Amino acid sequence: MEPSELPAAVERQPSAAVEPEPSELPAAVERQPSAAVEPGPSELPAAVERQPSAAVEPEPSELLAAEREITREREIALSRDLEAIVEAARLVSTDDEHDPEGSTIAFERSQTATLLEDARKRLTELDEALARVKTGEYGVCRVCGQPIAAERLAARPTATTCINCAT
Repeated sequence: MEPSELPAAVERQPSAAVEPEPSELPAAVERQPSAAVEPGPSELPAAVERQPSAAVEPEPSELLAAEREITREREIALSRDLEAIVEAARLVSTDDEHDPEGSTIAFERSQTATLLEDARKRLTELDEALARVKTGEYGVCRVCGQPIAAERLAARPTATTCINCAT
């Protein structure tokens, strides 16, 4: 249907990709740049040089360190969550077995504890991978000594075996 065929009462809605004008935004809302739009050269600080995006790949140690930082933050948040759950359970005298909310509290506590344990294991794996980077053993299969495929390391940065030896 052509726009001229639309009834007068039907208003055209802007697409999701159209951002509102600054005058249309509440004063408290800060406008964030779209993730898909790169700043133009005039918008970059003078000290930042533009690099060709396809030619520059981060070093494994940089990727592992960044993932370690994210995992460490997750561990801290989960520790706080678990402490809060335990403290909340301590403040009320409920019996997990007989209280209707008890199973929910027990589940949350168990789930958070498991996620925390997983985050701690991941930190250990990342620390071991960073140590392998320093010794030059990163990306080398511990079983056969052959290089681990870049695709595997991209999917599992802490991998210690190649695909053939892992299966």
